[in-house]
This record gives sequence, C-alpha cells and structure tokens, in this order.
Amino acid sequence: MSNSKREASIENIYTLDGNVPLGEAIPFGLQHVLAMFVSNVAPIVIVALSGKLDQATTTAILQNCMFIAGIGTLIQLFPIWKVGSGLPVVMGVSFTFVAILSYIAATYGYGTVVGAVMVGGLIEGTLGLLAKYWRHFISPVVSASVVLTIGFSLLGVGARSFGGGYVADFGSGKYMLLGTITLVSLLVWQVLAKGFKKQLAILFGLIVGYIVALFMGMVDFSAFQGVSIFSLPKVLPVKPVFNLSAIVSVTLVFLVSATETIGDTTACCVAGVGRQPTTKEISGSLACDGYASSLASVFGVLPVTSFSQNVGLVAMTKVVNRKTIATGGLALVLAGLFPPIGAFFNTLPQPVLGGCTVIMFGQIIVSGIGMLERAGINQRNSLITALALSIGLGFTQFADLFGIFPPLLAEELANNCVAIVFIISLLLDLVLPKNMEVKTSIKAKSGDAKEATGTVN
Repeated sequence: MSNSKREASIENIYTLDGNVPLGEAIPFGLQHVLAMFVSNVAPIVIVALSGKLDQATTTAILQNCMFIAGIGTLIQLFPIWKVGSGLPVVMGVSFTFVAILSYIAATYGYGTVVGAVMVGGLIEGTLGLLAKYWRHFISPVVSASVVLTIGFSLLGVGARSFGGGYVADFGSGKYMLLGTITLVSLLVWQVLAKGFKKQLAILFGLIVGYIVALFMGMVDFSAFQGVSIFSLPKVLPVKPVFNLSAIVSVTLVFLVSATETIGDTTACCVAGVGRQPTTKEISGSLACDGYASSLASVFGVLPVTSFSQNVGLVAMTKVVNRKTIATGGLALVLAGLFPPIGAFFNTLPQPVLGGCTVIMFGQIIVSGIGMLERAGINQRNSLITALALSIGLGFTQFADLFGIFPPLLAEELANNCVAIVFIISLLLDLVLPKNMEVKTSIKAKSGDAKEATGTVN
C-alpha cells in the first residue's frame, strides 16, 4: 500500500481505502445523508398511514429507520463475512415496496408487513450469497439498460421535489425560485471551486438553499415538537404476523428490488471506481439488502435497499472513499439515537433537495450511457436496449396494459419500470443470437466487394 493511502490525505477521497482527515471527510459524508434523508422516511409515513398506526408507534419506527439505514450503509461499506459489497453504496428505505406494503397494511395490518419483510429479506439475502451461480446471466448490456432506467425513473422524483413535493400549490413561484437558487448556487460552486472542493457542490447548494428558505419562511420546524434528546431504538414496536399470501407477494417484490440493487451497485462501481463490479461485490450487496431488510423488520422498519439518489452523488463527485462515506452512515446512526439530529435533517425543504437531485439523477443516465458504450453499441445491443427501454418506460405510463395480470402483480409491474426493463433485456440477451453483428458485417463486406467489382468493370 502506498504512503498516500496509509497517511491521511484529502486526495484519498477518490480511492476506496485511503485515509482521509476526519474533519475533511465529514462534509462529504453529510452530503449523502442530506441527499437521501427525506426519501428515507417518506415510505414509512405512507405505509404507516395505510396500516392506521398511532402517532407514537410511527414516530418510533421513523427513528428506527434512520438507525437501520446507517447500520446497513456501514455493512455495505465494511462487509461482515460475505454480507456487504465493500463499495460506496448507501442504504435507505425503499419506495419499491410502498404499493404492495400499503395494500398489506390496509388489508391485514402492519404486523403482517413486518412478518413478510422478515421472511422476504432472508430469501433475498440467501439468493445474494448464491449469486456466483446465476450472476453470469446478467451481461453488461443488461446492466447498462437497468442503470439507464434507474436514471430515467428518478427524473420525475427530482422534478417533484423541485416543485415543492406533494403540496397543494405544487409548482408555485416560491418553490421554483428556491429550487432554482439552489441549483444555480451548486453550479456556481462547481465552476469556481478548485481541486477537491469542487466535490462539495451538493453540500454548498443545500446550505445556500436552506439559508434562503429560512429567509423565505419555508422551513418547517414542527419536527422538533416533543422530541427527546436521546432515545434507544425500540425493538419490535409492532409484533410480526406471518401470512403466506403476504410473504409470497413481498418476496416477489424483493426479487424486483434485487434488479435495482444490481443496477445501483454496477452504476456506483462503474461511475466511481471505473470498473465493473465483481461477482463477490454483487453477491455481498444483495446479501446486505436482504439481511439488512430482515434486521429492519425487527425494528418495525420497511425493507432497506441501495439508494439510487446516492449513486447519482457518487457519479457526480467521484468520491468513493469508504471511510469518508462512513461518516454519513454514522450520522444516520446518531440521528436514530439522538432524535433532534433527525428532526433537523427532516426540516430540509423539498425544493432545496430538488435543486440538487435533478443534476444527480441525470448523472446516473450519463453513467448508463457510458456502460452501454463499453458493452458495445452494435446492432444486437442497440436492439436489446431500445426495446427494453421502450417497453419498460413506455408501458408503465399506462397501468391498464397490465390488466391481464393478477391485481397485485399488475400494480407492481405498472409501478416498476426497472423490473420490466430487467426482464425484457435479460430475455432478449438470452434468446437473440450472439453473432447477429457478425452476420451483418459479412453481408456488408460482401455487398462492398460486389460494388467494388462493379466499379472496376
């Protein structure tokens, strides 16, 4: 190992394992927490409302979700046995499960959600450990198609935040102004800052946006009401109930979520480290997804998976140092132990987040394009990507197209373009002949020869 990696240096933020001075590492880690905080807690609020949980129980689960997201992130960064990728993957509560878990919570109660997540997570984690037996089926063009879809699917999330989130006056002038100020300040920092400081553009944009929001009276401090200084995470705030139908349904969604994790892990590795992830890294990432989700259920939390928002941050900044990003994971753990910290993060206005995420999500698309280029933009790969994106992104605009499927499956497919793109691209990659381009080239050369012959004669 080189001296630069053994000694603490800010230059090591671009390496996985170098040492970075703690004071300089913390701002880069906090960027990751700020980028994902609101999206981490929102799914729990939605499902808790569907399950008619009381306010005290919901508050306890929200506290637990920050703690678990931090623990999951630390395991991804620093694997335990074969669980964890060792890559700069940040974990958070997944929106992928919201539709099915809201239905289960409303129909059977929140306890059934807990039981289904507990079992489904164990199944995904075990499949992750066995990835070496099936990983070879996922070729570079399939991974590129999935990463592109993740980027495209998040564009609406960024736009929604930019316009104010889920509010009655969405898109009003004050939200658009705040989002624009945040975005412009980010870009100005990116242009004027020198060296490694350029990579703090997101944090700078968030700070400027927050300060402006304070002067505009758009920061809601109600999250601090009744908050205690310190509180341990509550184990089993809701007792698990095991329902076979719910378990099967949630396990299927875990398989869908696994495709996103593969895409996130691949994009994170390609964009940040400059290479494809190894089978061991994919296996560890999926195992962490599954087993961390089962652990989350013990605390009443919904499944935690890799966060695409943070993949965009890695793609934009190229900061991949595990110890640096671990400071963000530790901040999440502290937010779960000290509720005022979590309450502060929760005051971040949506337009401020939107001003930063619109560019981060675009970076995921750019990473996907780069992956497709490395896979080879030939006739076969172009056909696979074009058809998978057309069906995945196009058909999900019209939920009625999935009416032939059972209701739960139809709803899940209609709301998950990533899963459809994965399935279509995988099937096409398996059935289309590998030598399509070779045959085309031979015909082209034959035609060229005839044309040349005709010219000579």
